[in-house]
Amino acid sequence: MSNDRMERVLEKMKEQGITQFLVSDPSGINYLTGIHVVPMERLFALLLRTDGHHTIFLNYLYFVKDTPFEEVWFSDMDDPVDVIAPHINMSEPLGIDKNWPAGFLIPLQERYPGLKTVLASWCLDGVRAVKQPDEIVKMKKASQINDAVMETVSGWIREGMTEKQVSDYIDAEYLNMGADGNRFTTIVSFGENAADQHHEPSAERKLAEGECVLIDMGCMYQGYCSDMTRTFYLKKADPEQTRIHDLVRAANEAAEAVIRPGIPICEIDRQAREMIDKAGYSDYWRIRLGHFIGQTDHEYGDVSPNNRNLAEPGMIFSIEPGIYLPGKFGVRIEDLVLVTEDGCEILNKVDKHWKVIGI
Repeated sequence: MSNDRMERVLEKMKEQGITQFLVSDPSGINYLTGIHVVPMERLFALLLRTDGHHTIFLNYLYFVKDTPFEEVWFSDMDDPVDVIAPHINMSEPLGIDKNWPAGFLIPLQERYPGLKTVLASWCLDGVRAVKQPDEIVKMKKASQINDAVMETVSGWIREGMTEKQVSDYIDAEYLNMGADGNRFTTIVSFGENAADQHHEPSAERKLAEGECVLIDMGCMYQGYCSDMTRTFYLKKADPEQTRIHDLVRAANEAAEAVIRPGIPICEIDRQAREMIDKAGYSDYWRIRLGHFIGQTDHEYGDVSPNNRNLAEPGMIFSIEPGIYLPGKFGVRIEDLVLVTEDGCEILNKVDKHWKVIGI
């Protein structure tokens, strides 16, 4: 089989000096082939070769047929190493992706100690990081839906509602507006719960006047994700809340202002981090600035001090600084950003200034 995505992966394999690469991440296989399988604990893998002869390993349980690859079928009673080993060139390094379970990898290494295995994830992850025009169209649409739902829910929220009521409303609105559903558990946090960055919505916690409402949400549209966060205030906001919200927004905007092709991604992170550090809140934001996104909400690649790769046109990642004060409140403002040929396009249009709702 030959397609543009696979050809780009094969080119990266050649750059890394490997002739065979075992892809086991189901989302990665889906990205390359359109084949969707949820293998659970079973073996599921695609063996790519630079000579163009590719092999896919399929359990009889999987409803897959007529692939363009050599198909190797097996049952739950077969030993996965026995299934896969005859198709590997033991005299050549085998590239593996970061997600292949140790339960498969270690037995293969133990039985074939002469086989050299190398981490080759970037051969696929590097290709997935740069979105093609058809992917960008879908991700823009997913972000448009996210914007519309955020505007709707911020006008709907009232005092006395629970976090779970609000998250359920968002999930229902996704379907009403043409999305396939949410991509991750919709985060709705009131007051002190907003200091917990991955808080699960509570069916008991009710919203009171003067509290913050942090909403982190993302939907799926035709196989692609959106993700955004906004922080609101019910009926009123005190000076500390508005001051910190203004700081987080400024950090978000400072980072977005420097995004362009060729900039080291760590430099994007630095713009936001230095602003928050200088304001004295470094202890209340100890995570990266953002993550890459596409067919999954967190794809390989981040916007952090450690990522020295250069931004390329077609990359889409989040910019989401925050300040989280335990026992009090939290603020996060998140957009998705597309790197363009001469700068960037912010995919989320919902206003980022602090806003009072529920009046």
